[in-house]
Amino acid sequence: MKKIMVVSAHPDDETIGCGGTLLKHIAEGDSVYWLIVTNITTKDGWNKEFVTKRQKEITRVTEQFGFKKTFKLNFPAAKLETIPIGIIISKISQIIKSVQPEIIYIVNENDVHTDHKITFQATYSCTKNFRSPFIKRILMYECLSETEFAPALSRNMFVPNVFFDISPFFLRKMEILDNYKSELMVDNLPRSKSTIKALAQFRGSRIGKEYAEAFNLIFEKS
Repeated sequence: MKKIMVVSAHPDDETIGCGGTLLKHIAEGDSVYWLIVTNITTKDGWNKEFVTKRQKEITRVTEQFGFKKTFKLNFPAAKLETIPIGIIISKISQIIKSVQPEIIYIVNENDVHTDHKITFQATYSCTKNFRSPFIKRILMYECLSETEFAPALSRNMFVPNVFFDISPFFLRKMEILDNYKSELMVDNLPRSKSTIKALAQFRGSRIGKEYAEAFNLIFEKS
């Protein structure tokens, strides 16, 4: 049994980007931990009803996946750049050291959303081998409406080099996505269920499977 950690800048990143893979880990007996870096509060201008709804969504998603534990750092959503990165690194480091995951899934470093960029930078800063020798693999996942909207420059390309067959888990992933109705878009837009399905089919075609999720492996310890 392995310990897995998935790091989200926002709730829904984990399901869109690697929900099928997380379900596969859990089916294989692995313990999966979910770390959410940001949250929404009325103090930051969010409607009280929506704040309550979001916390319920997080609880339902945790239960439906079967995560071992969910950590919420509660940094302000869409304002992560206002927090000194050293503080963010310290909080993430505490969680990583307490869990000691073998595998970490994190958002793509070049996603267009600033919260995603900072989440990647802060998380990756906590994974130096001499400080976290228990980490064996680190993979970046793609997140529709963020990854593909990065400026069309070679340095921003998401280059997948690992593909996981999620065919047995795809329908369950889509069911869990229904928790995020406020985040889902209408058909033909990036974060719509039709586009999420199309991407999974496209990634699946790469390995001859019905559905797959793609990752960029950025660290592996033999």
